[in-house]
Amino acid sequence: MKELDVPKSGKRGTVVCYRSLFGQVSRQYIVPRDPHTADQVKRRAAFGRARFLWRTLSEEQRVAWACSASGRRTRARLQQSGRLSGYLLFVQINCNLAAIGLPMVLDPPAPPKFPDNPVGQLLITNANGSVRLQLNVSGTPTRFTIVSASRPRSAGTTFVDHFTILGVLPDPEQGMSNITDLYLGKWPLVPVGSRVFIRTVQQIDGWEDLPRQVSAIVPAPSP
Repeated sequence: MKELDVPKSGKRGTVVCYRSLFGQVSRQYIVPRDPHTADQVKRRAAFGRARFLWRTLSEEQRVAWACSASGRRTRARLQQSGRLSGYLLFVQINCNLAAIGLPMVLDPPAPPKFPDNPVGQLLITNANGSVRLQLNVSGTPTRFTIVSASRPRSAGTTFVDHFTILGVLPDPEQGMSNITDLYLGKWPLVPVGSRVFIRTVQQIDGWEDLPRQVSAIVPAPSP
């Protein structure tokens, strides 16, 4: 239920509060569904490994992570953020690495300088019912550019706040990267007229730049 109130975020008792595109919202708390998908199990296992590794570090390594995190802030919530600790940075970096199948690290990697994200427009074609999704790539992307997506949405949808990691951006050919297998491997049925949201983020040594989001509507079949 939308209501006029001071900004709130989080759970208190049986009520959950959050800010939406339409204002402050309060609703009854519902225990979320936990299907234990392969992706969920993988991410939770990575988090557990990172927590365990942190306990094995030397004091010098922990100090190094704290220095690397110095001056960085957590993600803002209601325009408020806190100091990013060495532990949080360690877990963040190593979970990012694990998400693309890379080994975890014990020492903090140097923060990289990211080039502009070259991934642009999403192009969706539908030849006789065979849907194809491609991303325009105007330059050379970093070695690991992570592709995330949402399930097919209504064509009128303009905002999505939940994305699922699909994998690493395939090498582009003639300026186009084919992500059909990545997307259809997660959502095999893509209705005509639905909107597909894709988000890409470059990753270097576990560090990530700001995400870039694009969308397109699935067209009717063409002969």
